[in-house]
Order: sequence, then structure tokens, then C-alpha cells
Amino acid sequence: MKRFFHDAGTALPRQTLASSAVDSLRKRILRGEFQENETLNQVAIAREYAISRIPLREAMRQLEAEGLLLFQPGKGAVVPGLSSVEIAEVVDLRAMLEPDLLAKAIPRQTSADLEAASGILDQFEDAFRDSAVASWGELNWRFHSALYAPSQCALTMGFVQSLHHLNQRYARIQIALTKWEKRAAKEHRAILAACRRKDKRKAATLLRAHILTAGQALIQLLETQRGTRENLEVSSAWR
Repeated sequence: MKRFFHDAGTALPRQTLASSAVDSLRKRILRGEFQENETLNQVAIAREYAISRIPLREAMRQLEAEGLLLFQPGKGAVVPGLSSVEIAEVVDLRAMLEPDLLAKAIPRQTSADLEAASGILDQFEDAFRDSAVASWGELNWRFHSALYAPSQCALTMGFVQSLHHLNQRYARIQIALTKWEKRAAKEHRAILAACRRKDKRKAATLLRAHILTAGQALIQLLETQRGTRENLEVSSAWR
């Protein structure tokens, strides 16, 4: 896939070259600017960001550790596609870890924490109404992390954030194609209400169901999409 990069206005601050490249590339991958199995042109990206290949490679290695890039012999950095089995594993891990995080966080959640989560949810729903696709994933993570942060489980939070990044590229497609946003908004509000009541059991149960139901729908959607694409490719090959 041929891609053109623009020099104007995209040079990064030199004091934080690698970290700035990580942040920028992560956002571009998560909002779908690069496609599954696309090889990133390191020379073009380094020129665009006005940095050398060394900090760019460091940034790409960090994104590889997050599962957002994969280095392949002879190809370089590639945006990997997740199989249905891998997506199911991400969903299962989230369903195990996040309800426990939430249950641990609820006794420590303050009214300020809950108001912050509610405010993020307002922004999330506004983004749905405005079709602001690029911000959906970030706002979803901000909402969830606002509820989990009082758990004080920093290591688990870091791992869960990586799982959200892996899931985010595909969840954006799901929401755009299936109008999942109304159901997501309703379920988020129910989880928040359970947190306000300090009902750990109910909140954890709602969260687990929210993750599993959305995950199963996403897997079904991707399998249908990929099956349709494969059938079209086979059909074209016989023409």
C-alpha cells in the first residue's frame, strides 16, 4: 500500500524523540490509519517526523512490546492482524482481570473519581453522536481506567491497558459498522451506577458481561468480514 507523508508541521520535539514517536504512531495505528499487515516505511516516517532511524526504531520496538507492531525478516515493522483466536484470548484475559480490578477499586473510589468517570462518559457519548471515530478508543480506556485506578494495582493496570490497545483497533470497526454505541453507553452507565452504590459484586458482574458480549460480537463481525473478503479474492482470481 503506497502512502505519502507530509513534512510540514510534523517534526517532533528533539528532547523526547522516541517517546513522541511512540505516542504519535500508537495513535495512528489505533485509529486505523495503517491497515492490517501493512509494512511501515521507516525512511518516510523518519523524514516526516524529522528524526533519525535510531529513535524511530526504539519507538517501534516499544510498540512491538505492546503488540501493535511486529518485526518480520525482510519486511521490517508490520502492523499485525489478530486472528479470531487471539482476539478471543484478549477478551478472556480482560474478562478475568478487569472485574477483579474494579472490585478492588470500588471501596477506594471517591466521589471525585466517580464524577471524573461520569464526565469522561459524557465525552464518550458526545464522540459517538459526532462520529468522532478517532477518539472512541481513547475515551473508552479513560473511562475504564478512571474506575480501575483506585485499585492501586499499577502492574495489572499496565497489562490491561495493553489489552485495550490490542482490542481497540477492532472495536472501532465494530462500533462503526454495528451501531454498538447505544448498547455500550447503556452498559457503561449501569456499571457506573453500581460503583456509586458500592456494589462490588453487581459492578463486576456487569463489567464481565459487557466485555464478553462485546468481544463475542466483535469476533463474529470480523469472521464475517474476513470470510467475505476471502470469497471475493477467490472469485476475482477465477475471472
